[in-house]
Amino acid sequence: MTNSIWNLLNDLGKKNGITEILINGPKNVFVERAGQFIQINANLPAADIAQFIKEVADLNQKHCDADNPILDGNLPDGSRINIINEPFVSGSPAISIRKYLKFISSFDNNQNVFGLTPRWVEFIKAIISARLNVVVSGGTGVGKTTFLNLMINEIAAHERVIAIEDTLELSINKPNVVRLESGAKAMQSKSTLSTRDLVKNTLRMRPDRIIIGETRGGELFDLLQAMNTGHDGSMTSVHASSGSECLSRMETLFLLAGFEIPLNVVRRQMSSAVQFIIQLGRDKEGNRVINEIIEVCGMEGPTMLIQTIAERVDGFLVFKGMAPKNMEKLNAAGGLPMNFFENM
Repeated sequence: MTNSIWNLLNDLGKKNGITEILINGPKNVFVERAGQFIQINANLPAADIAQFIKEVADLNQKHCDADNPILDGNLPDGSRINIINEPFVSGSPAISIRKYLKFISSFDNNQNVFGLTPRWVEFIKAIISARLNVVVSGGTGVGKTTFLNLMINEIAAHERVIAIEDTLELSINKPNVVRLESGAKAMQSKSTLSTRDLVKNTLRMRPDRIIIGETRGGELFDLLQAMNTGHDGSMTSVHASSGSECLSRMETLFLLAGFEIPLNVVRRQMSSAVQFIIQLGRDKEGNRVINEIIEVCGMEGPTMLIQTIAERVDGFLVFKGMAPKNMEKLNAAGGLPMNFFENM
Protein backbone atom coordinates (compact mmCIF):
# COMPACT_ATOMS: atom_id res chain seq x y z
CA MET A 1 0.00 0.00 0.00
CA THR A 2 2.28 2.72 -1.27
CA ASN A 3 0.77 5.52 -3.30
CA SER A 4 0.41 9.28 -2.89
CA ILE A 5 -2.69 9.04 -0.67
CA TRP A 6 -1.20 6.55 1.79
CA ASN A 7 1.94 8.74 1.91
CA LEU A 8 -0.22 11.82 2.56
CA LEU A 9 -2.11 10.07 5.38
CA ASN A 10 1.17 8.92 6.89
CA ASP A 11 2.54 12.48 6.88
CA LEU A 12 -0.67 13.96 8.32
CA GLY A 13 -0.74 11.25 10.99
CA LYS A 14 2.45 12.74 12.44
CA LYS A 15 0.81 16.13 13.01
CA ASN A 16 -1.14 16.86 16.20
CA GLY A 17 -4.71 18.05 16.35
CA ILE A 18 -5.99 16.97 12.92
CA THR A 19 -9.46 15.46 13.28
CA GLU A 20 -10.67 15.25 9.67
CA ILE A 21 -9.06 14.70 6.27
CA LEU A 22 -11.28 15.47 3.29
CA ILE A 23 -10.32 14.57 -0.27
CA ASN A 24 -12.75 16.25 -2.67
CA GLY A 25 -10.58 15.74 -5.73
CA PRO A 26 -6.95 15.38 -6.88
CA LYS A 27 -6.03 18.97 -5.95
CA ASN A 28 -8.83 19.69 -3.49
CA VAL A 29 -7.77 18.37 -0.07
CA PHE A 30 -8.66 19.83 3.32
CA VAL A 31 -7.83 19.01 6.94
CA GLU A 32 -9.74 20.09 10.03
CA ARG A 33 -7.82 21.37 13.02
CA ALA A 34 -9.44 23.05 16.05
CA GLY A 35 -12.76 23.20 14.22
CA GLN A 36 -11.35 25.02 11.17
CA PHE A 37 -10.90 23.64 7.65
CA ILE A 38 -7.52 24.29 6.07
CA GLN A 39 -6.76 23.54 2.41
CA ILE A 40 -3.42 21.85 1.88
CA ASN A 41 -1.17 21.72 -1.16
CA ALA A 42 -1.82 18.35 -2.81
CA ASN A 43 -1.77 16.77 -6.24
CA LEU A 44 -3.16 13.26 -6.06
CA PRO A 45 -3.25 11.33 -9.37
CA ALA A 46 -6.70 9.97 -10.25
CA ALA A 47 -5.16 6.50 -10.63
CA ASP A 48 -3.89 6.68 -7.02
CA ILE A 49 -7.37 7.66 -5.78
CA ALA A 50 -8.91 4.67 -7.59
CA GLN A 51 -6.23 2.30 -6.25
CA PHE A 52 -6.62 3.68 -2.71
CA ILE A 53 -10.39 3.08 -2.82
CA LYS A 54 -9.85 -0.51 -3.98
CA GLU A 55 -7.32 -1.18 -1.23
CA VAL A 56 -9.57 0.33 1.46
CA ALA A 57 -12.49 -1.77 0.21
CA ASP A 58 -10.32 -4.91 0.35
CA LEU A 59 -9.19 -4.05 3.89
CA ASN A 60 -12.82 -3.80 4.99
CA GLN A 61 -13.94 -6.87 3.01
CA LYS A 62 -16.33 -4.73 0.99
CA HIS A 63 -16.83 -3.44 -2.53
CA CYS A 64 -16.79 0.20 -3.62
CA ASP A 65 -17.74 0.75 -7.24
CA ALA A 66 -20.62 2.01 -9.39
CA ASP A 67 -22.84 -0.80 -8.08
CA ASN A 68 -21.73 -0.27 -4.45
CA PRO A 69 -21.09 3.49 -4.42
CA ILE A 70 -20.90 4.11 -0.66
CA LEU A 71 -18.34 2.57 1.67
CA ASP A 72 -18.14 3.01 5.44
CA GLY A 73 -15.09 1.42 7.00
CA ASN A 74 -11.86 1.81 8.90
CA LEU A 75 -8.24 2.40 8.05
CA PRO A 76 -5.42 0.36 9.62
CA ASP A 77 -4.85 3.06 12.29
CA GLY A 78 -8.51 2.89 13.37
CA SER A 79 -9.62 6.07 11.61
CA ARG A 80 -13.12 5.99 10.16
CA ILE A 81 -13.47 6.45 6.41
CA ASN A 82 -16.47 7.20 4.20
CA ILE A 83 -16.23 7.05 0.42
CA ILE A 84 -18.91 7.98 -2.09
CA ASN A 85 -18.04 6.97 -5.60
CA GLU A 86 -19.00 8.07 -9.05
CA PRO A 87 -21.55 8.43 -10.64
CA PHE A 88 -23.16 9.74 -7.44
CA VAL A 89 -20.53 12.45 -6.98
CA SER A 90 -19.41 14.88 -9.63
CA GLY A 91 -15.82 15.01 -10.83
CA SER A 92 -14.04 12.68 -8.41
CA PRO A 93 -14.85 10.26 -5.58
CA ALA A 94 -15.31 12.07 -2.25
CA ILE A 95 -13.28 10.64 0.64
CA SER A 96 -13.89 11.68 4.27
CA ILE A 97 -11.56 10.41 6.99
CA ARG A 98 -12.26 11.00 10.67
CA LYS A 99 -9.19 10.64 12.85
CA TYR A 100 -9.54 10.03 16.55
CA LEU A 101 -7.28 11.83 18.98
CA LYS A 102 -5.62 8.77 20.46
CA PHE A 103 -3.62 10.81 22.94
CA ILE A 104 -6.93 11.52 24.71
CA SER A 105 -7.06 8.20 26.50
CA SER A 106 -8.30 9.01 30.01
CA PHE A 107 -9.62 11.84 32.14
CA ASP A 108 -6.60 11.60 34.43
CA ASN A 109 -4.01 11.91 31.66
CA ASN A 110 -5.70 14.83 29.90
CA GLN A 111 -6.33 17.77 32.17
CA ASN A 112 -9.14 20.10 31.08
CA VAL A 113 -10.31 17.60 28.45
CA PHE A 114 -13.69 18.78 27.10
CA GLY A 115 -13.26 21.84 29.30
CA LEU A 116 -13.71 19.83 32.50
CA THR A 117 -12.20 20.82 35.83
CA PRO A 118 -11.09 18.03 38.22
CA ARG A 119 -14.33 18.47 40.20
CA TRP A 120 -16.52 17.79 37.17
CA VAL A 121 -14.33 14.83 36.19
CA GLU A 122 -14.97 13.42 39.67
CA PHE A 123 -18.71 13.85 39.13
CA ILE A 124 -18.66 12.05 35.76
CA LYS A 125 -16.58 9.21 37.20
CA ALA A 126 -19.19 8.86 39.96
CA ILE A 127 -21.96 8.58 37.34
CA ILE A 128 -20.08 5.69 35.74
CA SER A 129 -19.24 3.96 39.03
CA ALA A 130 -22.86 4.30 40.20
CA ARG A 131 -23.95 2.52 37.00
CA LEU A 132 -26.31 5.27 35.90
CA ASN A 133 -27.39 5.24 32.25
CA VAL A 134 -25.94 8.00 30.07
CA VAL A 135 -26.71 9.44 26.64
CA VAL A 136 -23.96 11.54 25.06
CA SER A 137 -25.53 14.10 22.74
CA GLY A 138 -23.89 16.35 20.17
CA GLY A 139 -23.66 17.45 16.57
CA THR A 140 -21.19 16.30 13.95
CA GLY A 141 -17.51 16.35 14.91
CA VAL A 142 -17.87 17.45 18.53
CA GLY A 143 -16.24 14.34 19.98
CA LYS A 144 -19.09 11.98 20.93
CA THR A 145 -16.95 8.90 20.22
CA THR A 146 -13.95 10.35 22.06
CA PHE A 147 -16.09 11.15 25.10
CA LEU A 148 -17.66 7.68 25.09
CA ASN A 149 -14.14 6.25 25.04
CA LEU A 150 -13.21 8.33 28.08
CA MET A 151 -16.24 7.05 29.99
CA ILE A 152 -15.69 3.44 28.91
CA ASN A 153 -12.12 3.70 30.21
CA GLU A 154 -13.59 4.24 33.72
CA ILE A 155 -15.60 1.01 33.70
CA ALA A 156 -14.21 -1.53 36.18
CA ALA A 157 -12.07 -4.26 34.62
CA HIS A 158 -14.22 -7.08 36.05
CA GLU A 159 -17.38 -5.95 34.20
CA ARG A 160 -18.50 -7.61 30.97
CA VAL A 161 -19.00 -5.04 28.21
CA ILE A 162 -20.88 -5.67 24.96
CA ALA A 163 -20.33 -2.88 22.42
CA ILE A 164 -22.41 -2.50 19.27
CA GLU A 165 -21.36 -0.19 16.44
CA ASP A 166 -22.20 0.36 12.81
CA THR A 167 -18.46 0.67 12.07
CA LEU A 168 -15.87 -0.11 14.75
CA GLU A 169 -14.80 3.25 16.19
CA LEU A 170 -14.65 2.87 19.96
CA SER A 171 -11.37 2.10 21.66
CA ILE A 172 -12.12 -0.44 24.38
CA ASN A 173 -9.26 -1.93 26.37
CA LYS A 174 -11.11 -4.27 28.72
CA PRO A 175 -10.48 -7.97 29.37
CA ASN A 176 -14.12 -9.10 29.11
CA VAL A 177 -15.43 -7.28 26.04
CA VAL A 178 -17.30 -8.37 22.90
CA ARG A 179 -17.34 -6.06 19.88
CA LEU A 180 -20.34 -6.39 17.54
CA GLU A 181 -20.43 -4.60 14.19
CA SER A 182 -23.78 -4.20 12.46
CA GLY A 183 -22.25 -2.64 9.35
CA ALA A 184 -19.98 -5.62 8.78
CA LYS A 185 -21.02 -7.84 5.93
CA ALA A 186 -18.19 -10.20 5.19
CA MET A 187 -17.85 -10.96 1.49
CA GLN A 188 -18.36 -14.67 2.15
CA SER A 189 -21.59 -14.11 4.13
CA LYS A 190 -25.09 -13.66 2.79
CA SER A 191 -26.38 -12.39 6.14
CA THR A 192 -26.74 -8.80 7.24
CA LEU A 193 -27.64 -8.05 10.86
CA SER A 194 -28.97 -4.65 11.88
CA THR A 195 -27.97 -2.84 15.05
CA ARG A 196 -31.38 -3.75 16.42
CA ASP A 197 -30.79 -7.47 15.72
CA LEU A 198 -27.51 -7.25 17.63
CA VAL A 199 -29.06 -5.39 20.59
CA LYS A 200 -31.69 -8.12 20.93
CA ASN A 201 -29.01 -10.82 20.84
CA THR A 202 -26.86 -8.92 23.32
CA LEU A 203 -29.46 -9.54 26.02
CA ARG A 204 -28.64 -13.26 25.78
CA MET A 205 -24.90 -12.64 26.19
CA ARG A 206 -24.87 -11.78 29.92
CA PRO A 207 -23.67 -8.17 29.59
CA ASP A 208 -22.96 -5.99 32.61
CA ARG A 209 -23.07 -2.94 30.37
CA ILE A 210 -24.32 -2.38 26.84
CA ILE A 211 -22.62 0.30 24.76
CA ILE A 212 -24.07 1.45 21.43
CA GLY A 213 -21.66 3.72 19.58
CA GLU A 214 -24.46 5.82 18.08
CA THR A 215 -28.20 5.20 18.18
CA ARG A 216 -29.79 5.98 14.83
CA GLY A 217 -33.02 3.98 14.67
CA GLY A 218 -35.44 1.58 16.30
CA GLU A 219 -32.67 -0.07 18.31
CA LEU A 220 -33.30 2.66 20.91
CA PHE A 221 -36.51 0.81 21.84
CA ASP A 222 -34.55 -2.35 22.66
CA LEU A 223 -31.77 -0.45 24.44
CA LEU A 224 -34.28 1.31 26.70
CA GLN A 225 -35.91 -2.04 27.51
CA ALA A 226 -32.47 -3.33 28.51
CA MET A 227 -31.76 -0.25 30.62
CA ASN A 228 -35.11 -0.72 32.35
CA THR A 229 -34.53 -4.40 33.11
CA GLY A 230 -31.25 -4.43 34.98
CA HIS A 231 -28.53 -3.46 32.49
CA ASP A 232 -27.52 -0.40 34.46
CA GLY A 233 -24.60 1.74 33.45
CA SER A 234 -25.28 1.43 29.73
CA MET A 235 -24.26 4.21 27.32
CA THR A 236 -24.97 5.46 23.83
CA SER A 237 -24.72 8.64 21.79
CA VAL A 238 -27.38 10.53 19.84
CA HIS A 239 -26.93 13.16 17.15
CA ALA A 240 -28.56 16.35 18.49
CA SER A 241 -27.55 19.97 19.01
CA SER A 242 -29.04 20.42 22.50
CA GLY A 243 -30.31 18.42 25.43
CA SER A 244 -33.96 19.17 24.65
CA GLU A 245 -33.44 18.25 21.00
CA CYS A 246 -31.81 15.01 22.17
CA LEU A 247 -35.00 14.05 24.03
CA SER A 248 -37.14 14.85 20.98
CA ARG A 249 -34.77 12.87 18.78
CA MET A 250 -34.99 9.90 21.15
CA GLU A 251 -38.79 9.96 20.98
CA THR A 252 -38.56 9.76 17.18
CA LEU A 253 -36.00 6.94 17.26
CA PHE A 254 -38.13 4.99 19.75
CA LEU A 255 -41.12 5.15 17.40
CA LEU A 256 -38.97 3.92 14.49
CA ALA A 257 -39.17 0.49 16.13
CA GLY A 258 -42.58 0.27 14.45
CA PHE A 259 -44.88 0.01 17.46
CA GLU A 260 -47.94 2.21 17.84
CA ILE A 261 -47.30 3.46 21.35
CA PRO A 262 -48.81 6.60 22.94
CA LEU A 263 -46.26 9.37 23.34
CA ASN A 264 -46.70 9.52 27.13
CA VAL A 265 -45.75 5.80 27.31
CA VAL A 266 -42.67 6.46 25.17
CA ARG A 267 -41.66 9.29 27.48
CA ARG A 268 -42.24 7.15 30.56
CA GLN A 269 -39.92 4.48 29.14
CA MET A 270 -37.27 7.10 28.40
CA SER A 271 -37.54 8.82 31.76
CA SER A 272 -37.15 5.58 33.73
CA ALA A 273 -34.26 4.30 31.58
CA VAL A 274 -31.99 7.34 31.16
CA GLN A 275 -30.55 9.26 34.10
CA PHE A 276 -28.15 11.73 32.46
CA ILE A 277 -27.67 13.48 29.12
CA ILE A 278 -24.23 14.96 28.52
CA GLN A 279 -24.38 17.58 25.75
CA LEU A 280 -21.19 18.25 23.78
CA GLY A 281 -20.37 21.21 21.56
CA ARG A 282 -17.58 23.59 20.63
CA ASP A 283 -16.49 26.82 22.29
CA LYS A 284 -15.65 30.05 20.46
CA GLU A 285 -12.12 28.80 19.74
CA GLY A 286 -13.41 25.57 18.22
CA ASN A 287 -12.41 23.38 21.17
CA ARG A 288 -14.64 20.43 22.04
CA VAL A 289 -16.38 21.02 25.36
CA ILE A 290 -19.29 19.88 27.51
CA ASN A 291 -22.05 22.48 27.18
CA GLU A 292 -24.61 20.91 29.54
CA ILE A 293 -25.15 18.08 31.97
CA ILE A 294 -28.86 17.30 32.25
CA GLU A 295 -30.55 14.90 34.64
CA VAL A 296 -33.78 13.14 33.66
CA CYS A 297 -35.98 13.13 36.77
CA GLY A 298 -39.10 11.17 35.82
CA MET A 299 -42.58 12.24 34.72
CA GLU A 300 -45.25 14.69 35.79
CA GLY A 301 -48.40 13.93 33.86
CA PRO A 302 -47.44 13.69 30.16
CA THR A 303 -44.28 15.76 30.64
CA MET A 304 -40.74 14.50 31.20
CA LEU A 305 -39.04 16.27 34.07
CA ILE A 306 -35.44 17.34 33.58
CA GLN A 307 -33.08 19.57 35.48
CA THR A 308 -29.85 21.16 34.32
CA ILE A 309 -27.05 20.20 36.69
CA ALA A 310 -24.38 22.21 34.89
CA GLU A 311 -24.19 24.65 31.99
CA ARG A 312 -21.27 26.31 30.21
CA VAL A 313 -21.21 30.03 31.01
CA ASP A 314 -18.41 32.40 29.89
CA GLY A 315 -16.14 29.47 29.10
CA PHE A 316 -16.72 27.51 32.32
CA LEU A 317 -19.01 24.62 33.24
CA VAL A 318 -21.09 26.08 36.07
CA PHE A 319 -23.24 24.26 38.66
CA LYS A 320 -26.83 25.48 38.34
CA GLY A 321 -27.77 25.12 42.00
CA MET A 322 -29.84 21.90 42.10
CA ALA A 323 -28.16 18.73 43.35
CA PRO A 324 -29.00 15.61 41.31
CA LYS A 325 -32.06 13.57 42.21
CA ASN A 326 -29.75 10.53 42.03
CA MET A 327 -27.41 11.94 44.68
CA GLU A 328 -27.84 8.97 47.04
CA LYS A 329 -26.78 6.52 44.29
CA LEU A 330 -23.88 8.78 43.34
CA ASN A 331 -22.80 8.69 46.98
CA ALA A 332 -23.42 5.03 47.84
CA ALA A 333 -22.21 3.40 44.61
CA GLY A 334 -20.20 6.21 43.02
CA GLY A 335 -18.31 7.43 46.08
CA LEU A 336 -19.38 11.05 45.61
CA PRO A 337 -19.61 12.93 48.95
CA MET A 338 -23.14 14.01 49.85
CA ASN A 339 -21.88 17.59 50.29
CA PHE A 340 -20.09 17.52 46.90
CA PHE A 341 -22.09 20.44 45.47
CA GLU A 342 -21.70 22.72 48.47
CA ASN A 343 -19.61 25.81 47.68
CA MET A 344 -19.51 25.02 43.94
